Amino acid sequence: MNTRRLLLLSAALSLAGCAALKTLSIEVRSFGQMPEGKTTYAFERLPSQQQPLSRAAEWEALAAPALAKAGLKPAPAGSPPDLIVALGARVSATALSPWDDPLWYRWNAPLYHWRFGMPPHSHPMFIERRYEREVGVLLRDRATGQALWEARASNDGATQGGDSMIAALFEAALADYPKANPQPHQVRVTLP
Repeated sequence: MNTRRLLLLSAALSLAGCAALKTLSIEVRSFGQMPEGKTTYAFERLPSQQQPLSRAAEWEALAAPALAKAGLKPAPAGSPPDLIVALGARVSATALSPWDDPLWYRWNAPLYHWRFGMPPHSHPMFIERRYEREVGVLLRDRATGQALWEARASNDGATQGGDSMIAALFEAALADYPKANPQPHQVRVTLP
């Protein structure tokens, strides 16, 4: 009987560990006041987002579930939306210098890179990078063009993160909707 309980406990801990690996802590700030009764939206694309290589359509598809979770829905065909939604997203890489740390010869580097007395390698696998990921959501009144509500969500990590990361950032950005919280605060989102 004790062996069975031990197996069940270890299985539960493994699942909890896997879930923890898929939970992100994202910094969010939101601004504005949302009036009651505005529930339908349409996306707006800036001129730069209308270029052939733009990822605007992908961002819209990634943001749509977060907008639905916030209680917003696309305007039916042929009827004007209440809100115009503008989206932005960026992922930027920063290569860290081993000299950023005063103990660069021992500590601030990945395996086989200065830390163990070996010369630096130029292979990308041995270069330590940080990726900063950020999205922005702006909701404007369609009739007046007035900006009503805005949010930004960001986090960083060792990988670009891919589309699931961008979708999680949009979900975190809309977590406070329709309220605003201009103070930077952490929102926890679980990746699918």
